[in-house]
Amino acid sequence: MSKIVHFEIPAKDTGRAREFWGGLFGYQFQSMEGPMEYHMFQTGEQEGGAVVQQQGGDSGLVTYFSVDDIEGARQKIQDLGGSAEEKQPVPGMGWFARAQDTEGNRFSIWQGDQSAA
Repeated sequence: MSKIVHFEIPAKDTGRAREFWGGLFGYQFQSMEGPMEYHMFQTGEQEGGAVVQQQGGDSGLVTYFSVDDIEGARQKIQDLGGSAEEKQPVPGMGWFARAQDTEGNRFSIWQGDQSAA
């Protein structure tokens, strides 16, 4: 059984979103360097989320599910009628792949791997 390990909150105004979610649940944010604005927070020992700059009108939370084999999970998503993009690295942390179910709901899969380049 897979578990939820991360979720992203797209925001037009990341400062306003951080104020809302921080005020609601007391989240403390850590801004991450990279090609897009990304502000992470912890919800458990290994679970967490992030407020991200909204891209192309995206809205709604994007949930990340842990998998043991990201390539096998990508194939299973496609076999079941969904779609899955190629995996992408998060250096030193693991791999993720964006996906959609048969109803067009967005989600991502995650495989931890500290050797990801």
